[in-house]
Amino acid sequence: MPQPMLQAFSKNFLGNSPDWYKYTILAFLVANPILVFTVDSFITGWVLIVEFIFTLAMALKCYPLQPGGLLAIEAILLGLAKPETVYQEALGNFEVILLLMFMVAGIYFMRDLLLFTFTKILIGVRSKAFLSLLFCIAGAVLSAFLDALTVTAVLISVAIGFYSVYHKVASGKEIHHEHDHDHSNDTSVMEYHREDLEGFRSFLRSLIMHGAVGTALGGVTTLVGEPQNLLIAEKAGWTFIEFFLIMAPVTMPVLFCGLLTCVLLEKVGIFGYGTELPDNVRTVLEEFDVQEAKKMTNKHRVSLIVQAVVAVFLVVGLAFHLAPVGLIGLTVIVLLTAFNGITEEHQIGHAFEEALPFTALLVVFFAIVAVIHEQHLFSPVIAAVLAMDESVQPVMFFIANGVLSAISDNVFVATVYINEVKAVLDAGKISREHFDLLTVAINTGTNLPSVATPNGQAAFLFLLTSALAPLIRLSYGRMVIMALPYTIVLSTVGVLCVKYVL
Repeated sequence: MPQPMLQAFSKNFLGNSPDWYKYTILAFLVANPILVFTVDSFITGWVLIVEFIFTLAMALKCYPLQPGGLLAIEAILLGLAKPETVYQEALGNFEVILLLMFMVAGIYFMRDLLLFTFTKILIGVRSKAFLSLLFCIAGAVLSAFLDALTVTAVLISVAIGFYSVYHKVASGKEIHHEHDHDHSNDTSVMEYHREDLEGFRSFLRSLIMHGAVGTALGGVTTLVGEPQNLLIAEKAGWTFIEFFLIMAPVTMPVLFCGLLTCVLLEKVGIFGYGTELPDNVRTVLEEFDVQEAKKMTNKHRVSLIVQAVVAVFLVVGLAFHLAPVGLIGLTVIVLLTAFNGITEEHQIGHAFEEALPFTALLVVFFAIVAVIHEQHLFSPVIAAVLAMDESVQPVMFFIANGVLSAISDNVFVATVYINEVKAVLDAGKISREHFDLLTVAINTGTNLPSVATPNGQAAFLFLLTSALAPLIRLSYGRMVIMALPYTIVLSTVGVLCVKYVL
């Protein structure tokens, strides 16, 4: 290939990503076939997991869909997983895919109501510690009855709304200038606003992380809190109340300690927490609230009323599981667009811009999960734990599930473990009482330590790859650091409760 063509190919490959990143991905793609044919597929599978985690960690350098997708395609070509297995993984998670496609888009059409409500809260509550606690509690309560991804979508929508309002002012524009402003570009930000903008980013980062951790604290408590909880409850034969009560000896102390950690982090101001809302930003948000009130027409009021009514329907629909979450999201889209006069295709299309790239990334992730499944990468860990003395098995299950969930995905890990344990119970090798203990360890082990990394929980991964993350400078490494105190507290309290309270 001629030199000019090679240079053009080099520029096109992964676009504007740094050259060192491009060379690293190419090195991965070259190394994997060599490993398959010179070592074995088991080792290559583990190397592939590390490579995929690297693409997630570098999400701000390049969206993980492209490099992760190349690794997944290569894995299938090398025979590490069959296309049919990837399809079955996606089919098994079809409800999550529907949720992302429609629910996140539905939240987009509620952004006016969300911004209106949360602006009142942000202006009204001046204590950062109390505000953080509110976000954490809201994330926990909503996730216990709704869905962590839906709650995270709400948090993202609210934070982007706040950020865009201040960024307009910092760029020398009036608050009401809604169009033709790119709030991802700081070149127009005035010098005397830059320090406040950085402070605002730090403020929003901490609030969002408190809320995201809250989704984990609440998600572990009920059978609808996380996707794998439904499967665990089905295998154990537990109702909603039974699930909550059996998990409570672990989940309630963890919830209390998690909320206490939230307050302490804000008071002490470590691990990226403690930043107060800058005074100038508060002034801008107060002015925004006043201006919004002044320009409120009957059309705006009716729109907010419609959004509020649909929000009530959303909560009721999710809480009582009137339909799969994604279908409820589609219903929300139809209701909000129909009754608020949003009828043009391009107006509706904007709502899907946030969710569809992540949906595609999630299917790529299922390809990596298919490799884990077909190469039995976790089997040695499961076998080793089941071979231990029964008295230490619950604690070891909690630890093993926690580590593997942080590395890969808590839904997959929980699915593998609960099926293995149910098979052992059905074979008569363990008692029902011991099965219940192991089930609690599996549920809490996959839901709590998995906050350690963005790939541990879908809600965290969604946050990392959202449009908000680059705006507030929330990278993979920063998420890991900010989640670290929560990881330590939740994991420690969880494992102690599994050992001594159950």
